Order: sequence, then structure tokens, then C-alpha cells
Amino acid sequence: MIDNLPPANYIPIFIFIGAVLIFGVGTLVLSYFVQVRIDDKEKLSPYECGSEPISDARNPFPVRYYIIAMLFVIFDVEVAFLYPWAVVFNKIGLFGLIEMIIFIALFLVAYVYAWKKEGLEWD
Repeated sequence: MIDNLPPANYIPIFIFIGAVLIFGVGTLVLSYFVQVRIDDKEKLSPYECGSEPISDARNPFPVRYYIIAMLFVIFDVEVAFLYPWAVVFNKIGLFGLIEMIIFIALFLVAYVYAWKKEGLEWD
């Protein structure tokens, strides 16, 4: 059951929410009135890294792009597990070392598999 707190305990929360809303809306309104508007042909033209676009931006990405992105995320998450292991290495001892060797071996098997299947090739 939720304790019945007096409404006075909620006053700091409402003050904080009000301050956030005033700051957010205030900065948007202030920037609208203070900004410099120079609408010339060059500013309003579409660009791609400073050069003219060579194709339509709505073309689909090749599947290879998504495969490389997924492999990057998978390998990056696996490597992120190395840091907590290194922090507690003295506490987990030999058992933790053996577990990490198995983990890295599985990581290398996955890496070699992706390499053999040419999943890391961009072209």
C-alpha cells in the first residue's frame, strides 16, 4: 500500500518540473526571436557533405551494410564484457580466467566464421 504523503512533499517536484518547462520553452522562444535569418540560394539548397548530391537519398541501403552493423554491435557488446571481468579478476581467480578464455575462444570462432563468410567485406 502506498503511504499517504502530504501534498507539501510534492512541492519541490512541481517546482522542478515548472523550472524545466520554463527553461525549455523559454530557450526555444528566445532563440526564435534572437536568431539571424539569412535565406539565400546556397543556404536553402540540398547538400551532401559539401558537394552536390549524386543520387536520390531514398535509395535502399544494401543488406551488407546491415550485416556489418549487426556484427559490429555483437562484437562491441562482447568486448564490453571484458571490462567488468578485469575489475573483479583478483576475486574470481582461476575459474574466472578459464571462463574468460572460453568466452574469448567463442568470440574468435564467431569472428573467423564471419570472416570466412565474407561478412566483413564492404564491397
